[in-house]
Amino acid sequence: MALPRIWLSDVIARPPGPSNLLLGRKWGSRDCIHLGFLALVHGFCLLAPFTFTWGAFGSFAALYVTTGLFGITLSYHRNLSHKSFKLPKWLEYTFAYCGAQAMQGDPISWVSSHRYHHQHCDTASDPHTPLQGFWHSHMGWLLDNQAFLDKVGEPSNVGDLRGDAFYRFLERTYPIHPVVLAGILYGIGGVPYVVWGMAVRIVWVYHITWAVNSAAHVWGSQQWNTGDLSRNNWWVALLAFGEGWHNNHHAFEYSARHGLEWWQFDMTWYVVRSLQALGLATKVKLPSHEQRVKLAM
Repeated sequence: MALPRIWLSDVIARPPGPSNLLLGRKWGSRDCIHLGFLALVHGFCLLAPFTFTWGAFGSFAALYVTTGLFGITLSYHRNLSHKSFKLPKWLEYTFAYCGAQAMQGDPISWVSSHRYHHQHCDTASDPHTPLQGFWHSHMGWLLDNQAFLDKVGEPSNVGDLRGDAFYRFLERTYPIHPVVLAGILYGIGGVPYVVWGMAVRIVWVYHITWAVNSAAHVWGSQQWNTGDLSRNNWWVALLAFGEGWHNNHHAFEYSARHGLEWWQFDMTWYVVRSLQALGLATKVKLPSHEQRVKLAM
């Protein structure tokens, strides 16, 4: 029997074995918690048409940028995971706190899984390769903690963050902070602000982040010889503040700039460049001409 090809792609997926299917394996308590929370926030999004106000939408937009750009793409990804630039500690911690409000995990857990992804990209040990299916790479991997541990084990690649008291504090207290934010939003604008500023915004940022793992490893073009499935995907780049130039990123994962061509819109890079101009971002890393020539296809 021929293996299934992912729609409109040349990627051939090998679906997980029976022990990894949603209904054919043992569910751990962590998996059940994740599934329950995902069902809850997606369910609350059904209230969005009935609670719309411009103020509520404004809370969604502001927190989309705050948690998605400053929190996930700039802090969790380029600053903490890859150390593409250095920030003063007060600003580093501020942006990392924005990332915690995205509800994608505390900085230690997020950075650890992402570093494992680069270490084992599109192999059997990659936590979210599309070679196990598109939906596995998009969100299914989050619902099978045992499979994740079987692949990479307990986090052992984040000693730099574990040595920092602030990140250990966020790890211990992580669930508290979004609850506080929800309370603040409720105090400002009631239920509409909670629905739009929390549920709709969280789900929106979730699927955009997950699309970098799934869509940007399936659809798009490859400019660099990275030996994996990473693709440059323009629509993911627009939604994810430049993260969709993913083949560029896998070629030069240390680079603070992902949109390497002038026409490759990379909002996160523009923010980093602005911080650099203000003297707040230092040791900003970019690929050299020689490095680009070496990996060019």
